[in-house]
Amino acid sequence: MSNSQYETYEIYGPAHAGPACTDPVYGGFDAPPADLHSAEMLGYGTPGASGKPGAPGTPEAYGDTYRPAYEVPTLPELPRQGTPGDEPLPESGTTGARAGARAASRTGSHRRSARRRKTRYAERPDGSKRPDGSMRRLLPQALVVAFLAGGTTAFVAKDKAIELNVDGKARTLHTFADDVTELLAEEGVEIGAHDVVAPGPGTEITSGDEVAVHYARPVRLTLDGHRREVWTTAHTVEGALRQLGVRQEGAYVSTSRSRRIGREGLALDVRTERTVTIMADGRARTVRTNAATVREAVEEAGITLRGQDTTSVPQGSFPRDGQTVTVLRITGGKEVREEVIPFQVRRTEDPTLFKGTEVVERAGEPGLRRVTYSLRTVNGVKQKPRRVRSEVVREPRPQVVKVGTKPRPESVQGADHLDWQGLAACESGGRPDAVDPSGTYGGLYQFDTHTWQALGGRGRPQDAPAAEQTYRAKKLYVRRGASPWPHCGGRLRG
Repeated sequence: MSNSQYETYEIYGPAHAGPACTDPVYGGFDAPPADLHSAEMLGYGTPGASGKPGAPGTPEAYGDTYRPAYEVPTLPELPRQGTPGDEPLPESGTTGARAGARAASRTGSHRRSARRRKTRYAERPDGSKRPDGSMRRLLPQALVVAFLAGGTTAFVAKDKAIELNVDGKARTLHTFADDVTELLAEEGVEIGAHDVVAPGPGTEITSGDEVAVHYARPVRLTLDGHRREVWTTAHTVEGALRQLGVRQEGAYVSTSRSRRIGREGLALDVRTERTVTIMADGRARTVRTNAATVREAVEEAGITLRGQDTTSVPQGSFPRDGQTVTVLRITGGKEVREEVIPFQVRRTEDPTLFKGTEVVERAGEPGLRRVTYSLRTVNGVKQKPRRVRSEVVREPRPQVVKVGTKPRPESVQGADHLDWQGLAACESGGRPDAVDPSGTYGGLYQFDTHTWQALGGRGRPQDAPAAEQTYRAKKLYVRRGASPWPHCGGRLRG
Protein backbone atom coordinates (compact mmCIF):
# COMPACT_ATOMS: atom_id res chain seq x y z
CA MET A 1 0.00 0.00 0.00
CA SER A 2 1.27 3.39 -0.97
CA ASN A 3 2.33 5.96 1.68
CA SER A 4 1.63 8.92 -0.56
CA GLN A 5 -1.17 10.25 1.62
CA TYR A 6 1.06 10.16 4.67
CA GLU A 7 3.76 11.88 2.72
CA THR A 8 1.20 14.54 1.94
CA TYR A 9 0.54 15.11 5.63
CA GLU A 10 4.18 15.24 6.26
CA ILE A 11 4.53 18.17 3.92
CA TYR A 12 1.32 20.08 4.73
CA GLY A 13 0.81 19.05 8.32
CA PRO A 14 3.04 21.82 9.72
CA ALA A 15 0.74 24.37 8.03
CA HIS A 16 -1.37 24.22 11.19
CA ALA A 17 1.54 24.45 13.51
CA GLY A 18 2.55 28.03 12.81
CA PRO A 19 6.32 28.13 12.62
CA ALA A 20 6.57 25.36 10.09
CA CYS A 21 5.23 27.73 7.44
CA THR A 22 8.76 28.99 7.01
CA ASP A 23 9.42 25.94 4.91
CA PRO A 24 10.49 27.06 1.46
CA VAL A 25 7.75 24.94 -0.08
CA TYR A 26 5.19 27.66 0.73
CA GLY A 27 5.32 30.55 -1.61
CA GLY A 28 3.02 33.11 -3.23
CA PHE A 29 -0.70 32.41 -2.77
CA ASP A 30 0.12 28.85 -1.59
CA ALA A 31 1.33 30.20 1.79
CA PRO A 32 -0.94 29.18 4.73
CA PRO A 33 -2.21 31.63 7.36
CA ALA A 34 0.44 32.96 9.74
CA ASP A 35 -1.18 31.37 12.79
CA LEU A 36 -4.19 29.39 13.79
CA HIS A 37 -6.06 32.25 15.28
CA SER A 38 -5.88 34.23 12.04
CA ALA A 39 -7.37 31.33 10.15
CA GLU A 40 -10.09 30.92 12.74
CA MET A 41 -11.03 34.62 12.59
CA LEU A 42 -11.41 34.35 8.82
CA GLY A 43 -13.71 31.32 9.30
CA TYR A 44 -11.45 28.55 8.06
CA GLY A 45 -11.65 25.12 9.80
CA THR A 46 -8.83 22.66 10.69
CA PRO A 47 -8.68 18.90 9.96
CA GLY A 48 -10.46 16.68 12.41
CA ALA A 49 -8.58 14.07 14.50
CA SER A 50 -11.00 11.21 14.89
CA GLY A 51 -12.00 9.69 11.61
CA LYS A 52 -14.41 12.42 10.71
CA PRO A 53 -14.28 13.88 7.31
CA GLY A 54 -11.08 15.72 7.03
CA ALA A 55 -9.27 13.64 9.68
CA PRO A 56 -5.68 12.75 8.84
CA GLY A 57 -5.06 9.37 7.43
CA THR A 58 -8.44 9.16 5.68
CA PRO A 59 -9.20 9.48 1.97
CA GLU A 60 -11.38 12.50 2.70
CA ALA A 61 -8.50 14.43 4.26
CA TYR A 62 -9.26 18.13 4.13
CA GLY A 63 -12.67 17.47 2.65
CA ASP A 64 -14.29 20.02 4.98
CA THR A 65 -12.10 23.12 4.75
CA TYR A 66 -14.65 25.63 6.21
CA ARG A 67 -15.66 25.67 9.84
CA PRO A 68 -17.67 28.31 11.75
CA ALA A 69 -15.51 30.80 13.63
CA TYR A 70 -17.13 30.02 17.00
CA GLU A 71 -16.01 26.34 16.86
CA VAL A 72 -12.63 25.98 18.52
CA PRO A 73 -10.61 23.48 16.47
CA THR A 74 -8.14 21.06 17.97
CA LEU A 75 -4.98 20.19 16.19
CA PRO A 76 -4.54 16.44 15.51
CA GLU A 77 -1.56 14.52 16.62
CA LEU A 78 0.09 13.59 13.41
CA PRO A 79 1.37 10.01 13.08
CA ARG A 80 4.99 9.22 12.45
CA GLN A 81 6.11 8.30 8.97
CA GLY A 82 7.07 4.71 8.35
CA THR A 83 10.15 5.75 6.42
CA PRO A 84 13.33 5.29 8.41
CA GLY A 85 15.08 8.49 9.38
CA ASP A 86 11.98 10.72 9.43
CA GLU A 87 11.48 12.78 12.53
CA PRO A 88 8.05 12.84 14.24
CA LEU A 89 6.11 16.08 13.70
CA PRO A 90 5.70 18.17 16.85
CA GLU A 91 2.34 19.36 18.23
CA SER A 92 0.96 22.72 17.24
CA GLY A 93 1.92 25.62 19.46
CA THR A 94 4.96 23.90 21.14
CA THR A 95 8.61 24.56 20.94
CA GLY A 96 9.01 21.18 19.39
CA ALA A 97 7.28 22.44 16.27
CA ARG A 98 10.01 25.01 15.78
CA ALA A 99 12.64 22.35 16.39
CA GLY A 100 10.96 20.09 13.85
CA ALA A 101 10.97 22.87 11.34
CA ARG A 102 14.65 23.41 11.82
CA ALA A 103 15.24 19.69 11.43
CA ALA A 104 13.20 19.61 8.25
CA SER A 105 15.17 22.49 6.82
CA ARG A 106 18.32 20.48 7.21
CA THR A 107 16.93 17.80 4.87
CA GLY A 108 18.62 17.61 1.51
CA SER A 109 17.50 19.95 -1.25
CA HIS A 110 16.72 17.05 -3.56
CA ARG A 111 14.16 15.72 -1.06
CA ARG A 112 12.38 19.08 -0.69
CA SER A 113 12.24 19.51 -4.43
CA ALA A 114 10.72 16.06 -4.83
CA ARG A 115 8.21 16.71 -2.13
CA ARG A 116 7.14 20.05 -3.61
CA ARG A 117 6.49 18.39 -6.95
CA LYS A 118 4.80 15.46 -5.33
CA THR A 119 2.56 17.25 -2.92
CA ARG A 120 0.84 19.82 -5.17
CA TYR A 121 -2.21 17.61 -5.11
CA ALA A 122 -3.30 14.80 -2.78
CA GLU A 123 -4.28 11.55 -4.30
CA ARG A 124 -7.91 10.64 -4.41
CA PRO A 125 -9.01 7.08 -3.64
CA ASP A 126 -9.58 6.43 -7.32
CA GLY A 127 -5.98 7.26 -8.08
CA SER A 128 -6.73 10.78 -9.46
CA LYS A 129 -5.44 13.91 -7.84
CA ARG A 130 -7.49 16.82 -6.42
CA PRO A 131 -6.58 20.28 -5.16
CA ASP A 132 -5.00 20.24 -1.76
CA GLY A 133 -7.05 21.40 1.26
CA SER A 134 -4.53 24.13 2.07
CA MET A 135 -5.09 25.65 -1.35
CA ARG A 136 -8.83 25.72 -0.59
CA ARG A 137 -8.21 27.51 2.66
CA LEU A 138 -5.91 30.07 1.08
CA LEU A 139 -8.16 31.02 -1.87
CA PRO A 140 -10.98 32.81 0.11
CA GLN A 141 -8.33 34.57 2.15
CA ALA A 142 -6.65 35.83 -1.00
CA LEU A 143 -9.99 37.03 -2.40
CA VAL A 144 -10.75 39.04 0.75
CA VAL A 145 -7.33 40.66 0.65
CA ALA A 146 -7.73 41.42 -3.05
CA PHE A 147 -11.23 42.89 -2.50
CA LEU A 148 -10.04 45.11 0.34
CA ALA A 149 -7.00 46.21 -1.64
CA GLY A 150 -9.11 46.96 -4.73
CA GLY A 151 -11.72 48.93 -2.73
CA THR A 152 -9.05 51.00 -1.06
CA THR A 153 -7.44 51.72 -4.42
CA ALA A 154 -10.79 52.83 -5.90
CA PHE A 155 -11.51 55.01 -2.85
CA VAL A 156 -8.13 56.69 -3.10
CA ALA A 157 -8.54 57.13 -6.87
CA LYS A 158 -11.90 58.92 -6.46
CA ASP A 159 -10.65 61.33 -3.78
CA LYS A 160 -9.10 64.47 -5.31
CA ALA A 161 -7.08 67.26 -3.68
CA ILE A 162 -8.25 70.52 -5.31
CA GLU A 163 -7.18 74.11 -4.67
CA LEU A 164 -10.31 76.31 -4.81
CA ASN A 165 -9.85 80.08 -5.08
CA VAL A 166 -13.08 82.04 -4.59
CA ASP A 167 -12.66 85.75 -5.28
CA GLY A 168 -9.07 85.80 -4.05
CA LYS A 169 -9.53 83.46 -1.05
CA ALA A 170 -7.75 80.18 -1.71
CA ARG A 171 -8.05 76.89 0.19
CA THR A 172 -7.20 73.25 -0.48
CA LEU A 173 -9.96 70.66 -0.13
CA HIS A 174 -10.69 67.03 -0.88
CA THR A 175 -13.63 66.12 -3.07
CA PHE A 176 -15.19 63.26 -5.01
CA ALA A 177 -16.69 65.64 -7.61
CA ASP A 178 -16.06 64.72 -11.25
CA ASP A 179 -16.13 68.23 -12.73
CA VAL A 180 -16.09 71.93 -11.87
CA THR A 181 -19.90 72.23 -11.74
CA GLU A 182 -20.21 69.44 -9.15
CA LEU A 183 -17.35 70.91 -7.09
CA LEU A 184 -18.96 74.37 -6.91
CA ALA A 185 -22.33 72.84 -6.05
CA GLU A 186 -20.76 70.84 -3.20
CA GLU A 187 -19.10 73.97 -1.83
CA GLY A 188 -22.23 76.12 -2.19
CA VAL A 189 -20.55 78.58 -4.57
CA GLU A 190 -23.21 80.34 -6.68
CA ILE A 191 -22.21 81.75 -10.07
CA GLY A 192 -23.84 84.76 -11.75
CA ALA A 193 -24.17 85.55 -15.44
CA HIS A 194 -21.12 87.85 -15.44
CA ASP A 195 -18.90 85.82 -13.07
CA VAL A 196 -15.83 84.03 -14.44
CA VAL A 197 -14.84 80.44 -13.61
CA ALA A 198 -11.54 78.93 -14.71
CA PRO A 199 -11.56 76.25 -15.91
CA GLY A 200 -15.11 76.60 -17.18
CA PRO A 201 -18.15 74.81 -15.71
CA GLY A 202 -18.41 71.18 -16.74
CA THR A 203 -14.64 70.75 -17.10
CA GLU A 204 -13.37 67.47 -15.61
CA ILE A 205 -11.03 67.84 -12.65
CA THR A 206 -8.22 65.66 -11.35
CA SER A 207 -6.21 65.73 -8.16
CA GLY A 208 -3.87 68.70 -8.02
CA ASP A 209 -6.02 70.99 -10.22
CA GLU A 210 -6.77 74.61 -9.35
CA VAL A 211 -10.27 76.08 -9.75
CA ALA A 212 -10.71 79.86 -9.57
CA VAL A 213 -13.97 81.80 -9.23
CA HIS A 214 -13.94 85.53 -9.96
CA TYR A 215 -17.09 87.43 -8.99
CA ALA A 216 -18.13 90.25 -11.34
CA ARG A 217 -18.84 93.76 -10.01
CA PRO A 218 -21.07 96.38 -11.72
CA VAL A 219 -19.41 99.68 -12.62
CA ARG A 220 -21.51 102.67 -13.72
CA LEU A 221 -18.83 104.14 -15.95
CA THR A 222 -18.91 107.62 -17.52
CA LEU A 223 -16.06 107.57 -20.02
CA ASP A 224 -15.37 110.83 -21.89
CA GLY A 225 -18.97 111.94 -21.43
CA HIS A 226 -20.61 108.63 -22.45
CA ARG A 227 -22.45 106.72 -19.71
CA ARG A 228 -22.81 102.95 -19.63
CA GLU A 229 -22.83 100.04 -17.16
CA VAL A 230 -20.04 97.49 -17.39
CA TRP A 231 -18.96 94.44 -15.35
CA THR A 232 -15.48 93.68 -14.07
CA THR A 233 -13.86 90.93 -12.02
CA ALA A 234 -11.07 93.26 -10.84
CA HIS A 235 -10.96 94.18 -7.16
CA THR A 236 -9.58 97.74 -7.56
CA VAL A 237 -10.38 100.74 -9.73
CA GLU A 238 -6.98 100.53 -11.40
CA GLY A 239 -7.48 96.84 -12.19
CA ALA A 240 -10.95 97.53 -13.58
CA LEU A 241 -9.66 100.27 -15.89
CA ARG A 242 -6.90 97.99 -17.08
CA GLN A 243 -9.36 95.15 -17.66
CA LEU A 244 -11.72 97.45 -19.59
CA GLY A 245 -8.88 98.74 -21.77
CA VAL A 246 -9.15 102.37 -20.64
CA ARG A 247 -6.00 104.41 -21.23
CA GLN A 248 -4.99 105.70 -17.79
CA GLU A 249 -1.96 107.84 -18.58
CA GLY A 250 -2.89 111.47 -17.96
CA ALA A 251 -6.53 110.53 -17.36
CA TYR A 252 -8.81 112.05 -14.74
CA VAL A 253 -10.42 109.47 -12.42
CA SER A 254 -13.15 110.55 -10.02
CA THR A 255 -11.84 108.30 -7.21
CA SER A 256 -8.56 106.80 -6.05
CA ARG A 257 -7.15 104.18 -8.39
CA SER A 258 -6.32 101.96 -5.40
CA ARG A 259 -9.89 101.99 -4.11
CA ARG A 260 -11.34 98.51 -3.75
CA ILE A 261 -14.54 97.63 -5.59
CA GLY A 262 -17.11 95.78 -3.49
CA ARG A 263 -19.63 93.29 -4.79
CA GLU A 264 -22.18 96.15 -4.92
CA GLY A 265 -20.01 98.02 -7.48
CA LEU A 266 -19.50 101.78 -7.75
CA ALA A 267 -19.95 104.84 -10.00
CA LEU A 268 -16.84 105.98 -11.86
CA ASP A 269 -16.15 109.08 -13.98
CA VAL A 270 -13.09 108.88 -16.25
CA ARG A 271 -11.81 111.46 -18.72
CA THR A 272 -8.89 110.39 -20.86
CA GLU A 273 -6.24 112.80 -22.03
CA ARG A 274 -6.99 114.39 -25.43
CA THR A 275 -5.35 116.81 -27.89
CA VAL A 276 -7.36 120.03 -28.53
CA THR A 277 -6.35 123.05 -30.67
CA ILE A 278 -7.57 126.52 -29.63
CA MET A 279 -7.63 129.32 -32.26
CA ALA A 280 -7.68 132.80 -30.67
CA ASP A 281 -6.43 136.29 -31.62
CA GLY A 282 -4.79 134.97 -34.78
CA ARG A 283 -2.82 132.23 -33.00
CA ALA A 284 -3.23 128.48 -32.62
CA ARG A 285 -2.54 126.76 -29.29
CA THR A 286 -2.52 122.95 -28.97
CA VAL A 287 -2.94 121.47 -25.48
CA ARG A 288 -3.12 118.00 -23.93
CA THR A 289 -6.08 118.04 -21.57
CA ASN A 290 -8.55 115.88 -19.68
CA ALA A 291 -10.95 118.81 -19.24
CA ALA A 292 -14.68 118.16 -18.91
CA THR A 293 -15.80 121.17 -20.99
CA VAL A 294 -14.56 123.30 -23.89
CA ARG A 295 -14.40 126.35 -21.60
CA GLU A 296 -11.98 124.49 -19.26
CA ALA A 297 -9.80 123.53 -22.24
CA VAL A 298 -9.70 127.17 -23.40
CA GLU A 299 -8.66 128.30 -19.93
CA GLU A 300 -5.93 125.62 -19.81
CA ALA A 301 -4.60 127.09 -23.08
CA GLY A 302 -4.15 130.43 -21.28
CA ILE A 303 -6.96 132.24 -23.10
CA THR A 304 -9.40 134.51 -21.25
CA LEU A 305 -12.96 135.12 -22.44
CA ARG A 306 -14.22 138.65 -21.78
CA GLY A 307 -17.60 140.34 -22.17
CA GLN A 308 -19.54 138.78 -25.02
CA ASP A 309 -16.65 136.57 -26.15
CA THR A 310 -17.65 133.00 -26.95
CA THR A 311 -16.44 129.91 -28.83
CA SER A 312 -17.33 128.27 -32.13
CA VAL A 313 -18.82 125.29 -30.25
CA PRO A 314 -20.89 125.40 -27.03
CA GLN A 315 -18.64 126.13 -24.09
CA GLY A 316 -20.31 123.41 -22.00
CA SER A 317 -19.78 120.66 -24.57
CA PHE A 318 -17.21 117.86 -24.16
CA PRO A 319 -13.92 118.50 -26.01
CA ARG A 320 -13.11 115.65 -28.40
CA ASP A 321 -9.67 114.38 -29.30
CA GLY A 322 -8.27 116.32 -32.28
CA GLN A 323 -10.98 119.00 -32.12
CA THR A 324 -10.30 122.62 -33.15
CA VAL A 325 -12.10 125.36 -31.19
CA THR A 326 -12.18 129.01 -32.36
CA VAL A 327 -12.53 131.84 -29.86
CA LEU A 328 -14.87 134.60 -31.08
CA ARG A 329 -14.07 138.13 -29.85
CA ILE A 330 -17.37 140.01 -29.89
CA THR A 331 -18.07 143.75 -29.52
CA GLY A 332 -21.28 145.67 -30.22
CA GLY A 333 -24.36 147.31 -28.82
CA LYS A 334 -28.07 147.84 -29.34
CA GLU A 335 -30.18 149.95 -31.71
CA VAL A 336 -33.90 150.87 -31.37
CA ARG A 337 -36.00 151.42 -34.48
CA GLU A 338 -39.67 152.47 -34.93
CA GLU A 339 -41.66 150.68 -37.62
CA VAL A 340 -45.13 151.44 -39.05
CA ILE A 341 -47.82 148.82 -38.64
CA PRO A 342 -50.18 148.97 -41.69
CA PHE A 343 -53.94 149.10 -41.06
CA GLN A 344 -56.47 146.62 -42.41
CA VAL A 345 -59.43 147.48 -44.73
CA ARG A 346 -62.85 146.16 -43.80
CA ARG A 347 -65.56 146.19 -46.54
CA THR A 348 -69.29 146.01 -45.89
CA GLU A 349 -72.14 145.84 -48.43
CA ASP A 350 -74.53 148.81 -48.75
CA PRO A 351 -77.79 148.30 -50.73
CA THR A 352 -78.31 152.06 -51.06
CA LEU A 353 -75.24 152.47 -53.21
CA PHE A 354 -75.07 151.55 -56.84
CA LYS A 355 -73.03 148.57 -57.80
CA GLY A 356 -69.39 149.41 -58.30
CA THR A 357 -69.65 152.25 -55.78
CA GLU A 358 -67.32 152.10 -52.69
CA VAL A 359 -67.54 154.68 -50.01
CA VAL A 360 -64.96 155.03 -47.20
CA GLU A 361 -67.00 155.24 -44.06
CA ARG A 362 -64.01 155.51 -41.72
CA ALA A 363 -60.46 156.16 -42.74
CA GLY A 364 -57.78 153.77 -41.45
CA GLU A 365 -54.86 154.74 -39.21
CA PRO A 366 -51.52 152.89 -39.17
CA GLY A 367 -49.97 151.63 -35.90
CA LEU A 368 -46.45 152.01 -34.50
CA ARG A 369 -43.99 149.33 -33.36
CA ARG A 370 -40.66 149.83 -31.52
CA VAL A 371 -38.00 147.16 -32.34
CA THR A 372 -34.63 146.65 -30.62
CA TYR A 373 -31.73 145.20 -32.65
CA SER A 374 -28.38 143.82 -31.49
CA LEU A 375 -25.36 145.02 -33.43
CA ARG A 376 -22.28 142.80 -33.28
CA THR A 377 -18.75 142.80 -34.56
CA VAL A 378 -17.09 139.35 -34.52
CA ASN A 379 -13.32 139.35 -34.78
CA GLY A 380 -13.59 142.81 -36.39
CA VAL A 381 -16.31 141.90 -38.93
CA LYS A 382 -19.77 143.53 -38.67
CA GLN A 383 -22.63 141.09 -38.52
CA LYS A 384 -26.22 141.48 -39.69
CA PRO A 385 -28.35 143.19 -36.98
CA ARG A 386 -30.25 140.67 -34.92
CA ARG A 387 -33.75 141.45 -33.69
CA VAL A 388 -33.82 140.90 -29.95
CA ARG A 389 -37.00 142.66 -28.78
CA SER A 390 -40.23 144.19 -30.18
CA GLU A 391 -43.08 146.18 -28.59
CA VAL A 392 -46.21 147.84 -30.03
CA VAL A 393 -46.49 151.54 -29.24
CA ARG A 394 -49.82 152.12 -31.02
CA GLU A 395 -52.29 149.65 -32.45
CA PRO A 396 -53.42 150.25 -36.07
CA ARG A 397 -57.09 151.29 -36.74
CA PRO A 398 -58.77 149.50 -39.65
CA GLN A 399 -60.42 151.42 -42.53
CA VAL A 400 -64.16 150.78 -43.10
CA VAL A 401 -65.46 150.86 -46.73
CA LYS A 402 -69.06 150.44 -47.90
CA VAL A 403 -69.61 148.64 -51.19
CA GLY A 404 -72.81 149.37 -53.20
CA THR A 405 -75.09 146.56 -54.27
CA LYS A 406 -78.00 148.65 -55.79
CA PRO A 407 -78.50 148.17 -59.52
CA ARG A 408 -77.40 151.26 -61.48
CA PRO A 409 -80.05 153.11 -63.61
CA GLU A 410 -79.34 153.13 -67.28
CA SER A 411 -80.18 156.80 -67.97
CA VAL A 412 -81.74 160.08 -66.79
CA GLN A 413 -84.46 161.40 -69.04
CA GLY A 414 -83.63 164.81 -70.52
CA ALA A 415 -79.88 164.59 -69.98
CA ASP A 416 -78.64 161.51 -71.81
CA HIS A 417 -78.04 163.34 -75.11
CA LEU A 418 -75.53 165.83 -73.66
CA ASP A 419 -71.71 165.64 -73.93
CA TRP A 420 -70.79 164.62 -70.40
CA GLN A 421 -67.36 163.46 -71.46
CA GLY A 422 -66.49 166.93 -72.73
CA LEU A 423 -67.74 168.49 -69.45
CA ALA A 424 -65.59 166.07 -67.40
CA ALA A 425 -62.54 166.89 -69.51
CA CYS A 426 -63.05 170.55 -68.86
CA GLU A 427 -63.75 170.32 -65.10
CA SER A 428 -61.24 167.64 -63.94
CA GLY A 429 -59.25 166.58 -66.96
CA GLY A 430 -61.32 163.36 -67.01
CA ARG A 431 -60.00 162.10 -63.64
CA PRO A 432 -62.68 160.60 -61.28
CA ASP A 433 -60.54 161.23 -58.14
CA ALA A 434 -59.55 164.78 -58.95
CA VAL A 435 -59.75 167.34 -56.12
CA ASP A 436 -59.37 171.13 -56.49
CA PRO A 437 -56.58 172.88 -54.60
CA SER A 438 -58.93 174.08 -51.87
CA GLY A 439 -60.22 170.57 -51.22
CA THR A 440 -63.84 171.68 -51.56
CA TYR A 441 -64.69 170.15 -54.91
CA GLY A 442 -63.90 166.71 -56.21
CA GLY A 443 -64.58 164.10 -58.84
CA LEU A 444 -65.16 164.29 -62.60
CA TYR A 445 -67.59 167.12 -62.32
CA GLN A 446 -66.18 168.84 -59.22
CA PHE A 447 -69.05 168.31 -56.84
CA ASP A 448 -68.95 169.83 -53.38
CA THR A 449 -69.80 167.34 -50.64
CA HIS A 450 -73.11 168.97 -49.72
CA THR A 451 -74.44 168.90 -53.31
CA TRP A 452 -73.22 165.31 -53.76
CA GLN A 453 -75.03 164.02 -50.74
CA ALA A 454 -78.18 165.98 -51.68
CA LEU A 455 -78.24 164.05 -54.94
CA GLY A 456 -78.18 160.71 -52.99
CA GLY A 457 -74.46 160.19 -53.02
CA ARG A 458 -72.50 158.75 -50.04
CA GLY A 459 -69.23 159.98 -48.74
CA ARG A 460 -67.14 162.07 -51.06
CA PRO A 461 -67.74 162.36 -54.79
CA GLN A 462 -64.12 161.62 -55.70
CA ASP A 463 -64.40 158.21 -53.95
CA ALA A 464 -67.38 157.14 -56.09
CA PRO A 465 -67.04 155.34 -59.42
CA ALA A 466 -67.02 157.44 -62.63
CA ALA A 467 -70.39 156.02 -63.73
CA GLU A 468 -72.06 157.07 -60.47
CA GLN A 469 -70.55 160.55 -60.73
CA THR A 470 -71.98 160.93 -64.26
CA TYR A 471 -75.36 159.69 -63.03
CA ARG A 472 -75.41 162.27 -60.21
CA ALA A 473 -74.29 165.01 -62.63
CA LYS A 474 -77.21 164.21 -64.94
CA LYS A 475 -79.66 164.50 -62.04
CA LEU A 476 -78.15 167.84 -61.10
CA TYR A 477 -78.54 169.09 -64.70
CA VAL A 478 -82.24 168.10 -64.71
CA ARG A 479 -82.72 170.18 -61.56
CA ARG A 480 -80.59 173.22 -62.26
CA GLY A 481 -79.42 173.06 -65.86
CA ALA A 482 -75.79 173.95 -66.71
CA SER A 483 -75.51 176.63 -63.97
CA PRO A 484 -73.49 174.46 -61.56
CA TRP A 485 -70.66 174.59 -64.16
CA PRO A 486 -70.41 178.27 -65.14
CA HIS A 487 -67.12 177.99 -67.03
CA CYS A 488 -67.45 174.56 -68.65
CA GLY A 489 -71.26 174.13 -68.90
CA GLY A 490 -71.22 175.17 -72.54
CA ARG A 491 -69.36 171.99 -73.41
CA LEU A 492 -72.50 169.97 -72.75
CA ARG A 493 -74.04 171.08 -76.07
CA GLY A 494 -70.90 170.59 -77.99
